[in-house]
Amino acid sequence: MSVGTVLMNAEEIDRALARLAHQIMEVAGESGGVVLVGIHTRGVPLARRLARKIAAAGREEPPVGILDINLYRDDLSQTFDHPIVRRTEVPLPLSGKRIVLVDDVLYTGRTIRAAMDALTDLGRPRAVKLAVLIDRGGRELPIHADFVGRTFMVGPDQLVDVQLGETDGTNDRVVLRTHEPKHPRKAEPAAKAKAKAKAKAAPRTRRVPSAKATARGKLPPRRKPVRKGAGR
Repeated sequence: MSVGTVLMNAEEIDRALARLAHQIMEVAGESGGVVLVGIHTRGVPLARRLARKIAAAGREEPPVGILDINLYRDDLSQTFDHPIVRRTEVPLPLSGKRIVLVDDVLYTGRTIRAAMDALTDLGRPRAVKLAVLIDRGGRELPIHADFVGRTFMVGPDQLVDVQLGETDGTNDRVVLRTHEPKHPRKAEPAAKAKAKAKAKAAPRTRRVPSAKATARGKLPPRRKPVRKGAGR
């Protein structure tokens, strides 16, 4: 994995979360009634930060739930031999509530599909919205985010790495990294490659027996070298 390019620093992440909080408040209205549900792992601290920002703006701080979607993934049998199951914790029944799912990066949409399945096992919400810090494109399912901090169009060979103090023990930042081959093919030395090419182009010759062996009748008479493509 490459060192990477910093897409967002701590200050830019904070500003993006402030925008998301205001957008969520506009949808929630004065009455509030929104439950923020963070998706493990980094969606959880992001949901908590959003709740604090909403409270700092003078609104009632929304309750925050925690959602683990590992057992709902459609690639579970292909990816995990022993999946790590974390706790799912919601502060109140979700039926009839307006839910805002919170995650760090929206990519193929498969994580959000799994989160929707997990939510239906917990109740029947009135409405479900999605808030993400980063939308990187590359969707494989018809899923979109309602609230987006920043959008970056990223190739399939690249990784958007969100680092947060709560989960990574480092300064907040978003880093773009490029996947590298696990076993890169070593370049062949120029001299060796040149020698192989020369040997391949050289004419093939038949074995030329000695005069003594020919006289004894053990080997056929000598023949001249035969070039590739030439007639006998």
